[in-house]
Amino acid sequence: MSIQQGTAGGVPVLILKEGASQTKGRDAQKNNITAAKLISEIVRSSLGPRGMDKMLVDSLGDVTITNDGATILKEIDVQHPAAKMMVEISKATDNEVGDGTTSVVVLAGALIEKAEELINKDVHPTIIVDGYRKSATKAIEVLNSIAQKIVGNEKQDLIRIAKTSMQTKLVSREADDLAEIVVTASLAVSEKTDSGNRLDIDDIKVEKKAGGSLRDTKLIKGIVLDKEVVHGGMPKRIEKAKIALINSALEIEKTEFDAKINISSPDQMKMFLEEENRMLKTMVDKIVASGANVVVCQKGIDDIAQHYLAKAGILTVRRVKESDMTKMGRATAARIVNNLDDLTAKDLGAADLVEERKVETDKWVFIEGCKHPKSVTILIRGGSQRVVDEAERSVHDALMVSKDVLEKPLIVAGGGAPEAYAASKLREWASTLSGREQLAAEKFAEALEVIPLSLAENAGMDPIDTLTELRSKQSKGAKWTGVDARNARITDMSKVDVVEPLAVKEQVIKSATEAASMILRIDDVIASSKSGGGPPMPPGGMGGMGGMGGMDM
Repeated sequence: MSIQQGTAGGVPVLILKEGASQTKGRDAQKNNITAAKLISEIVRSSLGPRGMDKMLVDSLGDVTITNDGATILKEIDVQHPAAKMMVEISKATDNEVGDGTTSVVVLAGALIEKAEELINKDVHPTIIVDGYRKSATKAIEVLNSIAQKIVGNEKQDLIRIAKTSMQTKLVSREADDLAEIVVTASLAVSEKTDSGNRLDIDDIKVEKKAGGSLRDTKLIKGIVLDKEVVHGGMPKRIEKAKIALINSALEIEKTEFDAKINISSPDQMKMFLEEENRMLKTMVDKIVASGANVVVCQKGIDDIAQHYLAKAGILTVRRVKESDMTKMGRATAARIVNNLDDLTAKDLGAADLVEERKVETDKWVFIEGCKHPKSVTILIRGGSQRVVDEAERSVHDALMVSKDVLEKPLIVAGGGAPEAYAASKLREWASTLSGREQLAAEKFAEALEVIPLSLAENAGMDPIDTLTELRSKQSKGAKWTGVDARNARITDMSKVDVVEPLAVKEQVIKSATEAASMILRIDDVIASSKSGGGPPMPPGGMGGMGGMGGMDM
């Protein structure tokens, strides 16, 4: 359909292309609000330690089982543009702080739902948005005022935080062991700077392999390479390893232009082959001369070079990824050498043990016992591929929260306690505002309480009783009172070791408010037609929540 606009003279004017559609005003708003709320409802039931998992089946039939908000939304193929914005905030939160990906979507959905009630009472969206912005700033201020600083015994606090992030996941039974591994790894690779600690997640390599059980997951003070030793004649185990990292091919390079060599007698042929052999042997001799007994090469290695390396008793791995080479350098303190002529004993790294081991059906090379490794490996094992995949996601979240706290050592209790506290403070503050912004601030406080409410609902508790009890205990000054979903009761969350980084809470409030504000300000959806004159868009904006990837809504 073409959109006609009548001018004052009654002449119809065509503005948009044939097949384009426009949804205006209330309809457009309603459509976007409904889509955002639907996305929020999908993940809401997976919030907290009693949250349920989602099984996602993609178009190829691959199955993912998870309750990680960002993963759920990434895997389902969301069509609606407003819903896509909700997916983006969960991704951004995942990249920024690594945890709170479900909370951020639940909160954004709640903010939009509460705003809808005001819009229906003819409060203008811009006023709501301004009220929300001020409330978000105030809420973050409140959280900063109650956050506890970590001083001294970092390790125990970090373990509590890593454990909390895993309590909501499939791996919660093994959370104690895994948290210990994650924190040990984080502390090993973190570096002290003038402004505090710095931790680069890339320095922790996470390898996963189905088989064994989650309890077999272990931390390796060094690197695991998913490659095997290149030649059967080489040693499979070397103690007191001296490791050379080489970034050039141990092969005869081909000439860059077409060259022909005319060989007229067998002697010349023999000389030609011997010369090639000699060049390869010279390369290997340089490695032997440096004193290396392990070689890790980023490029290829010629068969003859392999033979000479095997003869020299050097364990060799080839075609290793560049990222793994960098990690090896950080773990073993070796320098990556681009030209063999530069290789000296000073460039070699050290490890107590380099060994090829069989992991399930594959052979992997383990480089262990590095002195002060600035890069380590966590090897995750589990009963099946699905378990291992979900364990990897949980470990990633736990690593991220450890990083958050190392870089910004402030923590708050979990279980919806900080949200409930901020909500009660916002209500007090709202009464100082004038006009309709006061309504927006009150709605913001209600939306914050959706977090403890969802935790309670998912644990099978009565939401109204829970909220009443929570408010009454907090108003008496017990600010860390939250929902202990594991035991379905209201209790002091800091006493049951449920703590979270302040950085995560701040990011959740900021992102959710920004996304809600953006969606609320849209009053017109103009969808241009697809080129090639495809079918026109269904009325009502961009259609319903189609194509949710095999999920029954």
